[in-house]
Amino acid sequence: MKDMDEVLKKAEVLIEALPYIQKFNRKIIVVKYGGSAMSNEELQKNVIEDVVLLKLVGFKPIIVHGGGKEISSWVKKVGKESQFINGLRVTDAETMEIAEMVLNKVNKRLVNMVNELGVKAVGISGKDGALLNVDKKLSNGQDIGFVGDVKKVNPQILLDLLEKDFLPIVAPIGFGDDFESYNINADDAACAIAKAVGADKLVFLTDVEGLYRDFEDKSSFIQRITASGAEALLSEGIIGGGMLPKLNNCISAVQNGVNKVHILDGRIAHCLLLEIFTKEGIGTMILKDEDEE
Repeated sequence: MKDMDEVLKKAEVLIEALPYIQKFNRKIIVVKYGGSAMSNEELQKNVIEDVVLLKLVGFKPIIVHGGGKEISSWVKKVGKESQFINGLRVTDAETMEIAEMVLNKVNKRLVNMVNELGVKAVGISGKDGALLNVDKKLSNGQDIGFVGDVKKVNPQILLDLLEKDFLPIVAPIGFGDDFESYNINADDAACAIAKAVGADKLVFLTDVEGLYRDFEDKSSFIQRITASGAEALLSEGIIGGGMLPKLNNCISAVQNGVNKVHILDGRIAHCLLLEIFTKEGIGTMILKDEDEE
């Protein structure tokens, strides 16, 4: 009888997921993938399984990935020290060459993992199909090398791949007006792409559970918040550190056509499925002011 209870619980989970599967059928979801979930092999496998499942139940996922830890590792291997100014990697010509090599290596590894699960993935960078055109990004007026600020997105290559039933996986490398390669913050790239393709959802996999009014007080966790509510948090100075630019990206996405943005702890196994297919969810959801109810 216990076995039957277990089976029934599984059936209940599937039934709970049904309305979400119906609601998001054929909708685009952009998943920004990086942090610890990328450096741990087991978590990496879980994330890819989640994205493949989303694809097989009717979503149109796009993965935008980072690779900062691997880039730092390879920079060290060639005898250089990684330098950061205001959280941005100082990227001279040699570091840019390493970053592009590493990101393409990461990209093809992810493509292979998706292909192994029976879904056709295509790995590209922001240079392919003139996807991500950038301006040189300065850090408080300081030149930090080949770091790009997305100024124009040409989403046609992504829309074509989705139309042909491929799962696009994007490395955050763009090109400038000088046609040089530029490294792009993966959060920025994901946000720009989500806006350009009219994504229904943008998901950030991070190393924190989501937003807190007070990070030291775990009972202050924020499960849902509107764009204007998130702006209020910023103006109150409640949000700091690496979450500050991330939350700015979330607000920008919601104000520019993306229906919902989710901040999830990528260290939790199958966090994507738990957030999207269950009533409770496990992360923070940022939504449009008019969707508050």
